Amino acid sequence: MRITLKGKDPESRPNGSPTIYQTDRGSWLVQGWVVSDQSALDEMDIPEGETVVEIPDRMLQFFSREKE
Repeated sequence: MRITLKGKDPESRPNGSPTIYQTDRGSWLVQGWVVSDQSALDEMDIPEGETVVEIPDRMLQFFSREKE
């Protein structure tokens, strides 16, 4: 898999996380904060081998269908 950095959270210091990456296979990788709120997790059907991360609304600007 090849990935392209699309953007880092400009308001997150010092590490620039969350981060959005686009893959060469039509998918996205999202680096974000681990969701540990059990009541929120209980509302989702998360299969084994998957997880949930949280990102702020300001990160949506980095999602696009354009490939670089």
